[in-house]
Amino acid sequence: MKTPKGKYAWTATVGEKGQIVIPKQARDIFDIKPGDTLLLLGDEERGIAIPHKGAFSELFAQAFSEDKGGES
Repeated sequence: MKTPKGKYAWTATVGEKGQIVIPKQARDIFDIKPGDTLLLLGDEERGIAIPHKGAFSELFAQAFSEDKGGES
């Protein structure tokens, strides 16, 4: 089965302590290193998402922006 460019799917097994191992190919593609902190987002209907770590800076920039978007 051919997948669209830039789209991937992996499986991971949850261990007894609730830990998962991120596959090496995924760690390489997304530059995930030991000690990195990952954000997990959950939706009971859609599942769990792990956004790219660059999303942290964008999220923080929006949250701590001096521009309050029209708030008084």
